[in-house]
Amino acid sequence: MKAVQTVAPSELVVADVPEPAEDAQVLIRPQLVGVCGTDVKVYTGAIPVTYPRVMGHEMVGEVMSVPAGSHLSPGTRVLLDPALACGHCDLCRQGRPHLCRNAGLMGREVDGVFAEYVRAPQNALLHVPESISDVAAGVLQVLGTVVHAQRTVSVFPGQVAAVIGLGVAGQLMVQLLGERGVTVVGITRSDWKLDLAARMGAAAVATPDRAESVLAELTDGRGPDLVVEAVGTEQTLARAIELATVGGEILVFGTLTGGNQGLPYYLLYFKELTLYNPRAALLRDYALGIELTAAGRLQLEPIVSHQLTLDDAAEAFELVNDPASMKVLMRVS
Repeated sequence: MKAVQTVAPSELVVADVPEPAEDAQVLIRPQLVGVCGTDVKVYTGAIPVTYPRVMGHEMVGEVMSVPAGSHLSPGTRVLLDPALACGHCDLCRQGRPHLCRNAGLMGREVDGVFAEYVRAPQNALLHVPESISDVAAGVLQVLGTVVHAQRTVSVFPGQVAAVIGLGVAGQLMVQLLGERGVTVVGITRSDWKLDLAARMGAAAVATPDRAESVLAELTDGRGPDLVVEAVGTEQTLARAIELATVGGEILVFGTLTGGNQGLPYYLLYFKELTLYNPRAALLRDYALGIELTAAGRLQLEPIVSHQLTLDDAAEAFELVNDPASMKVLMRVS
C-alpha cells in the first residue's frame, strides 16, 4: 500500500509498504488526513522518532473490516482518536488517559495514518454522521482538542474573550466561545484571517496594535475575562497576560517550548491570573465536536484552505507553515 514516511530528519518519501498485519483491531481505509504542526516537527526531526516512520494522526475514514462482536460495521465512516494510553497507570485509572504516563501518538511512537490502510482499536473510533461533509470531517480531530481545551475554562454569556492567533485552532476557538454566548475579539496581523474570524462569529477583530483599544471599548476599560493564546510563542503569551483583566483567565493552547525574553511575571501576581495548559483530548471531546458539527452549529469547511493527495505530501508539509494557508488536508481514497 502507499504511505508517507519520514526516513531521516527532513527526508520524506511516498513509499510502497506492507498493509497492516491482520489482528483483533478494526481495519480502516482513510479518506481524508490532516497535516499539523506536530507532523512537521516529526518530519524535520524536532520530534525524534524511530525511522522509517509512517506519519500522521488526524484521520477520518471508512471501516473495512471489524473483529467479532464489534459495535461497528463495514462501511461506517469514523473519526480516530490517535492517542495511545496504557490503561493501567495512575492517570489512566483516574480517567485521564490523555495524560497517560506511558502515552504515545500514532505517527510518532507507532506508524500513523498517512497510508491507504490503518488498523486501530474499536474503542478509539467514533461514528461520523453523513450530515457532516467529507471536508468538514477532516477538521474534527483538531476540533476535539479545542473542545477539550475549552472544558477547562468556565465562561458564561456576556463575558468578553480575546483570541490571539487566528489559525485553525484560533478560528475554532472563536466559534466555540461564541456558541457559549461569549463576546469574542479575534486578534492577528493577517487581514484575511481577521475577515474569516468575523465570518465565524467574532464580535470584533483587531490587529495586535489595536487589540487593547478594541477590548477596552467592549469592556469599559477592564479588559477581557478570558484570553486564549493560540499561537505558541512566549511573546504572544506575554501579550495575553498584559491584555487580561484583573482576576481573569488565560487559556494557553499554543504549545510553548521555550523563549528568552521572559514573561511579565509581576502582572501574573498583581492580576491574580489563572493559566490553563490543556493537552490533547478525550473521546468525549471528539464526540461533542461531532455532535456540534452535525447539528450545524459550527462551520468547519471554511477553515480548510488546501486539499491535496498523498503524492503531494511534500507540498502539503510546506503549506502548513505558509501564512497564506489554513487547514491542509490530503485525500487518500
